[in-house]
Amino acid sequence: MPKLILLVAIALTLFILIKRVQAMPPHKRRGGYGQLMLGGAAVAALLLTLSGKMHWVGAALTGLLVVLRQSLPLLIRAFPFLHQWWQRQQSSTTGQQSEVNSTILRMKLDHSSGELSGEVISGPFKGWLLYEMTHDQLLSLLDYCRSEDEDSTQLLTSYLEQRFPDGVTNDSDNGGQGGASVDSSMNRHEALAVLGLGDDASEQDILQAHRSLIQKLHPDRGGNHYLAAKINEAKDFLIH
Repeated sequence: MPKLILLVAIALTLFILIKRVQAMPPHKRRGGYGQLMLGGAAVAALLLTLSGKMHWVGAALTGLLVVLRQSLPLLIRAFPFLHQWWQRQQSSTTGQQSEVNSTILRMKLDHSSGELSGEVISGPFKGWLLYEMTHDQLLSLLDYCRSEDEDSTQLLTSYLEQRFPDGVTNDSDNGGQGGASVDSSMNRHEALAVLGLGDDASEQDILQAHRSLIQKLHPDRGGNHYLAAKINEAKDFLIH
């Protein structure tokens, strides 16, 4: 009887954990399933050891593997230079990018292609990448942005207009692209990120990045009002 109760408890726990992984954003599910498999292996090793069917050394190695896997994010945070190195490697392979953050979204603009990408950093779709989301999910997120944050509304509308050029917005206001405005709370780090530059950027680098980006995004050339305003604000902040 105790074994049956234990098996039922394990099965129920496994079911709940699988449901949680399935609810994750698609790009995080692989990692979730990996952690689930490692956890399952650790539990199986423990049960086999307790029943005398597995040597304690095997159980210890399995447990060590699980600990190392779970500790990897902590190690990255403990050694910031590793994270910075990884980010530099990523940027060198993907090309120069500008980053604009709002309360709800983190958006990136690829300088070479002009394509926008983004991640939801707060709200009901937190952790989702925009390209993973369906048309209906994006419209639901747009409604949420309209109720919470104007900057997020502008950014998401920009993404929607690029991804669905034939029209995607619902019956609500389209976000007011024509009268886009930005707040003036930008700091140096944010301004450099908007222009896709590093901390060692010179005045010439700033002017060159601004000129290149504004040519692609200026509203007179069919570009985006909000992002063009952010780029102008970044340049003005960095060059007084």
